[in-house]
Amino acid sequence: MAALLLDDPQPYEHQSVLLAEVLSIFRDCRSGTIVDATVGAGGHSEGLLIDNPRVKIIGSDRDANALDVAGHRLAPFGARVALVKAEFWQLGERLRELGLEQVSGLLADLGVSSLQLDHPDRGMSFRSEGPIDMRMDQDGGETAVQLITRLRQDELADLIYEFGEERASRRIARCIKQAQIRGHLRTTLDLRRAVIAAVGPRRVGGLDPATRTFQALRIAVNAELHQLDILLDLAGDLVAPGGTVAIISFHSLEDRRVKRAFGDRSRWQPLTKKPLTASLEEHTHNPRSRSAKLRAARRLEAPTLTEPPEEQTGPVFSKGWEGR
Repeated sequence: MAALLLDDPQPYEHQSVLLAEVLSIFRDCRSGTIVDATVGAGGHSEGLLIDNPRVKIIGSDRDANALDVAGHRLAPFGARVALVKAEFWQLGERLRELGLEQVSGLLADLGVSSLQLDHPDRGMSFRSEGPIDMRMDQDGGETAVQLITRLRQDELADLIYEFGEERASRRIARCIKQAQIRGHLRTTLDLRRAVIAAVGPRRVGGLDPATRTFQALRIAVNAELHQLDILLDLAGDLVAPGGTVAIISFHSLEDRRVKRAFGDRSRWQPLTKKPLTASLEEHTHNPRSRSAKLRAARRLEAPTLTEPPEEQTGPVFSKGWEGR
């Protein structure tokens, strides 16, 4: 897919999580190309472009609205930026369309973005009323309410338990299904009320009682864990030896996968002994950073072959994307 061309400006106030830590991780990447696989509002990409004047960015996202916002934010950097609409499994193809086989770095800020959380029509949050949608890509696919309708009660309970790590999943699934049968499951606030009917209004560990259920449904609708597995598998091929991969996760299901992938010492050299987390100051200014964890690793050289590889033909980079 060709890079997106955008017209009308759409300003948006957005605080990128762990920005200083991301810039520190990529500080040695003075040239070449970095893929921002979840470009969102473009905050991380903007920081990398400013911090590393010779770096180029390929910003990817499956949310067309996010690409609109990022496009206008990153427009001052001109040809140093290319934006593409893609899911993780499509990244290799998108790179090849831009004349690239490998890149110097890859960044992914997982989970739901502020752009999505703050717009009720996306259905990601119970803080305001909206449709029970939860799709990151609204161009197609099953919505959360369609998923709830399709699943049996026991299947819904298993989903909430597995992806939300919610112990009361059986009671919650029963109350959600009952609300739907009665015609009382039309909006995100209806969904929250169904959860409250099952577990009560008391917060546990500072979390709203509906948080884990909303997380579970969102993860399922967007196949987020499957997408992450694909990205972690692809990263070893997309990132050149010596390149850097950084992943920001927001819950243990994601973080465990990243930790396990970077634990492969035949492929990766971890750059973070423990995940980096937000400072107290960042917590104060950006509450959504509290659960963020950043892990990074350097791509190791490929194992030595007993026979020389076949000669590669053709340039690695097309005109306009020279260097790696």
